[in-house]
Amino acid sequence: MTRLDALISNVTAVTMNPQMDVIFGAYIAIDKGKILSITKNPPAQPPKTIIDGTGMVAIPGLINCHTHLATAVLRSLLDDLGNTQALQALLQKEAAMDSRMAKAAALLAVAECLRFGVTSVSDLYYYPDATAQAVAQSGIKANLAMSSYRFIDQNEDFDFETDEQCRELVKVTEKWHGYDGGRIRIDAGIYAEYTSNYKLWEGLVGYAWEKGLGMQLHLAQTQGEVDSCLDRTGMGPGELLSCHGMFTVPTTAAGCTYLSPEERKLLGKKKVTAVATPLAASKSGLAATPMADCLKAGMNVALGTGGAVECGNLDMFETMRYAAMNARQAGEDPSALPAQAALLMATVTGAQAQGRAKECGMLAPGMDADVVLVDFSAPHLMPCHNVLNALVWSAKGGDVAMTMVRGRILYQNGAFPTIDLKEVVTELTEYAIPHLFAQTQQGGSHV
Repeated sequence: MTRLDALISNVTAVTMNPQMDVIFGAYIAIDKGKILSITKNPPAQPPKTIIDGTGMVAIPGLINCHTHLATAVLRSLLDDLGNTQALQALLQKEAAMDSRMAKAAALLAVAECLRFGVTSVSDLYYYPDATAQAVAQSGIKANLAMSSYRFIDQNEDFDFETDEQCRELVKVTEKWHGYDGGRIRIDAGIYAEYTSNYKLWEGLVGYAWEKGLGMQLHLAQTQGEVDSCLDRTGMGPGELLSCHGMFTVPTTAAGCTYLSPEERKLLGKKKVTAVATPLAASKSGLAATPMADCLKAGMNVALGTGGAVECGNLDMFETMRYAAMNARQAGEDPSALPAQAALLMATVTGAQAQGRAKECGMLAPGMDADVVLVDFSAPHLMPCHNVLNALVWSAKGGDVAMTMVRGRILYQNGAFPTIDLKEVVTELTEYAIPHLFAQTQQGGSHV
């Protein structure tokens, strides 16, 4: 008899399926990177490996729909600074970064994601090739977008094929899009409306449409951003970008905090995903994404952390908790955004945002075995009267005991089988940090 690759035994399985089934004492059979079955009795087919799930809760891998992995090298640098001062300091350090630093920092951030039960990320930053190398090595899933920026003069001829940033997008797409059976996907991206203009937008959208790529950006995160766009164009940034076809491809937009009701309805019709980053927003003193309003307008809503430089860590358990707290504070309603809704945003709707709904976001037969085990034996998780509530209100990223992507264990009990963390730290401390914090500013091409 052919043996299964692995069997997770005697575990509480939080499936996140349409029925929101929670199966106690479950057996999760895994073969060829897929979930074969989730049953109350062990399968007849013997496994090569048995993973004891006693005292554990199995959840679908969490999906971080907005981050900037390589900013992990700048963690804690900008804390307590005003937003303008922090941005100036960030731009100064980013001008000194190079692809070698970015790869090391991205590997560190990916290790952090895996440690906290994240199995897929959407990254909007620079150095996409270096980040893709880190992702490829680690085994995590990722949608990677280059954070394109620059204004093109109205009288300047724009040629997508000769523009430096557009050429980099083409190069990265040809090299990495669809890598390892789609484990890596490339998206087009802009930093935001106010760092670019329509010639770049239309060029990127045209290429994304042709190649079947998604789009990532920041949108309407501050009132000042919206006021500036209204003063310049007479339209809000959501309406303006829509006029130039930005949302004709699947789009994830971080923020969406200050969209007008009409813009939210417009983006809802386009099936745009609003990505709330509640921890990063709170830390920066910014308003939270109005998740309920976005949902009512027909938008998909997912969760992200932002970069470690913004929020301190990439713990999606904290992000879920902050999302629920923000919703309850905004509505002065302790029943707003229940735990299962926060979990949905970190799994099911995150998978939808990434175009991965058919492969991950829930535990079900036929789905990729992107499985996370959370150790519920810790004092702060006992007693457990409601598993979903405990995952959002009591659990922490540090409670993750195992993270698996496509049936491959990428983190388990302090070990990272695919990442030499000691080597990454050495690269950061001996190369990246000394160069990044030297007085001279070098590099800066961001590609």
